[in-house]
Amino acid sequence: MGKGPNPRRVAENEAMAVNRMLRISPQKLNLVAAQIRGKSVGDALSELTFSKKRIAQDVKKTLQSAIANAENNHGLDVDELIVAEAWVGKNLIMKRGRPRARGRYGKIMKPFSQLTIKVRQVEEQA
Repeated sequence: MGKGPNPRRVAENEAMAVNRMLRISPQKLNLVAAQIRGKSVGDALSELTFSKKRIAQDVKKTLQSAIANAENNHGLDVDELIVAEAWVGKNLIMKRGRPRARGRYGKIMKPFSQLTIKVRQVEEQA
């Protein structure tokens, strides 16, 4: 007996990948995610390859995972993919501290983020 397959969470011409527990603040990660929104996947990969931001390599890895999901799991054409959405969410915050002068305690917050990238297949306009 058993249950049937789960319904897809994205449309038929879309695929997505999620990267959790990235050790960077969501605000900084969103700057890199904004660079690739709406671009073709080839342009987005080259943009991330030559970016000077440290987190760009993790974003690139997530984008490559979304492309692989589109190709292998959903049968989409890689040459026609664009980055439809790339959004950033908060994750946990490690709370650390440091002793300061006059008996005080300085809070140090170490935030984590999560990144979701959704790619969509669009037919090329000729």
